[in-house]
Amino acid sequence: MLNRRVRPLLLAPVLAGALVAAPAALHAATAAAAPAATCSVSAVLPNGKVHLSGGGFTPGPAFLSSPTAAGGQFTIPANGGFNMPNVEPAQYTVSQGNEHTQCSGYSGMDGTGGMG
Repeated sequence: MLNRRVRPLLLAPVLAGALVAAPAALHAATAAAAPAATCSVSAVLPNGKVHLSGGGFTPGPAFLSSPTAAGGQFTIPANGGFNMPNVEPAQYTVSQGNEHTQCSGYSGMDGTGGMG
């Protein structure tokens, strides 16, 4: 059996480590709980356009950009989602501050009006 003076000396570093690790674990759990913004491009429609939609964004100003199509500033509504029907088929990125979300689903025209 450990004597009463030795036991607190052995437990002190363990308890101190737990107190130091707790805030880091809480921060990691909070960061993991935040929804990740997503964006997708629909298949090319018969009219040659696509629909662009997304969710999980911070409400407020955002910027849509593309290397081959027009973009511009728009506003994400309070629900964090958006829908843009009938835009040019292209690879798009939605930016808010330093966060950039590349829209999935478009890899170029395959020559048949579909997704390549």
